[in-house]
Amino acid sequence: MTERGAGALARTPDQLTVGPSRMRWDGGKLVIEIEERAFPLPRRMAGRVVVDPGPLFGTVHALDADGLHRWRPVAPLARAAVSFDDPRLAWSGSAYVDMNAGDEPIENGFRSWTWSRTAVAGETTIFYDVETRRGGERGLALSYRADGSIGQAARPPVRPLPGTLWRVARSLRSAQAPSGIRTFEDTPFYTRTGCIAGEPGRAGPTVCESVDLDRFASPWVRMLLPFRMPRRR
Repeated sequence: MTERGAGALARTPDQLTVGPSRMRWDGGKLVIEIEERAFPLPRRMAGRVVVDPGPLFGTVHALDADGLHRWRPVAPLARAAVSFDDPRLAWSGSAYVDMNAGDEPIENGFRSWTWSRTAVAGETTIFYDVETRRGGERGLALSYRADGSIGQAARPPVRPLPGTLWRVARSLRSAQAPSGIRTFEDTPFYTRTGCIAGEPGRAGPTVCESVDLDRFASPWVRMLLPFRMPRRR
């Protein structure tokens, strides 16, 4: 991911281009073509991701009481095929596409949030718990199904996860203790974790994220961001 100026952006109803990379709809599939440089250790990153979205969902959920922050799982039951030339790698599996929108910076609205999704037997269960700055906590527990329906899911207990190098508190909701825990990303304000979680007999691959917006808003973290996400004029 690279931050670029407005001159690097172009979009049409079917395509979004940012610098040398782009994403486009082709025959009902989302094709993401990536041509970037890794950072901070420079190397070429070139390849494509083809997302078969499955059923598309239009429901938008408010994450705060005032509706200033909104979230839409667009394709929570998707499949993806990844093929990179540099570095050489390829795989395919379940995928997830969502989008967020807001009328203020996220750190103005929230102190933290945890989010997770578990995919089992043609169904994706999503838990979203936020701690707002205006007081109180809000939570969503949703079941997205292959027939295009959305249902309410039971909210199992919160399970703390082991600490990380940057000591960002992380957890997820799961009826059983998560197993096979893997840390995919560990930063001063954000963690992404993979594991097996869910109900006994219906546990499945789970991805969860924990975000600390107090950390994100702190000056020392803001100074680090350009080293993680390069900026191009």
